[in-house]
Amino acid sequence: MTPIGLYIHVPFCVKKCGYCDFYSVVGDDNLMDAYTAAVCEKIGHYKDKITADTLYFGGGTPSVLGGKRVAMIINAARDMLTADAEITVEANPADNLDDFFIRCCDAGVNRLSLGLQSANDNELELLTRRHNRNDVITAIKLARKSGINNISLDLMLGTEAQTKESLIRSVDFCADMGASHVSAYMLKIEEGTPFATRKFATPLADDDAIAELYLLAVDRLAEKGYAQYEISNFAKSGAYSRHNLKYWNCDEYIGIGPSAHSFFKGKRFYYDRDINGFICGMNAVSDCDGGDFEEYVMLRLRLCDGLRRDLVISRFKNGNELYDKVLSRTGKLALAGLLTANNEKIALTPKGFLVSNSVICELV
Repeated sequence: MTPIGLYIHVPFCVKKCGYCDFYSVVGDDNLMDAYTAAVCEKIGHYKDKITADTLYFGGGTPSVLGGKRVAMIINAARDMLTADAEITVEANPADNLDDFFIRCCDAGVNRLSLGLQSANDNELELLTRRHNRNDVITAIKLARKSGINNISLDLMLGTEAQTKESLIRSVDFCADMGASHVSAYMLKIEEGTPFATRKFATPLADDDAIAELYLLAVDRLAEKGYAQYEISNFAKSGAYSRHNLKYWNCDEYIGIGPSAHSFFKGKRFYYDRDINGFICGMNAVSDCDGGDFEEYVMLRLRLCDGLRRDLVISRFKNGNELYDKVLSRTGKLALAGLLTANNEKIALTPKGFLVSNSVICELV
């Protein structure tokens, strides 16, 4: 049985950040207990059907759920987890994390993703974050004290008041704190979020300015020893996110929780954004078939490793023909410096990552 990924969406937050469009609600103990019981029940449906070598708690804010409930969910999945499973939990540095980290570590959590976003307090305030720089320092110390040493930090690019100098300070902070992994995302204003109607005192960076910030982050992270392996992800040696690589490799995973998505046995399905419905036994909704060649190309080209002929051949019957078809469309894109291409591999450059959607559309 080939191990797959297991994702748990924790839909609870103390308050929603102004830019966030992920599904979350404010939860009390009764609601969070009922949610935890529902997750454990759903996990039970897959007993003896799957083996998982990654387990990821995302959100929302998993640290709001508390270490005791996270441990209950891990224990419910214990029999399906491999001995070397990567178990990641996201946390907000503003939360009371001492007991949370101890309980999580005791349950098997071995990787932490902290929502840093910026190491500059003025930028954090403008982002409506609950934490400050010192909170992150404290959280990292507590995590290591509990035994969790594989730590990823999130950075946000193109935020209000961010400058090249402040971005460099944030990148250097990640390195100084000994983070093993950094995720650097460009701010995107989504419809329906408070930021969509907000009047910013300082205009947000335009496309050219964001491109400069992104390329600066790529270069500075490389100088600090972080190798880029995906559009937005950088890691020290051996510290890639094994769970997220499943998404980009178009591998199978099961998502549990309101708004969680899955790709399993060639099908994509998801739970509605409805905490009460989930607790009451709502089933996942079938979306569509998944894993075809175009989808595979789209996902693999997010990776620096790119689209590889050998992997295409091993996955698709007419792999050689499919690879050559994509390769035949790379000429102008390669001349523009957006990708590199040869008979073995097609991969986007950092410049190409900035316009990846357009490049991929040209190729498929």
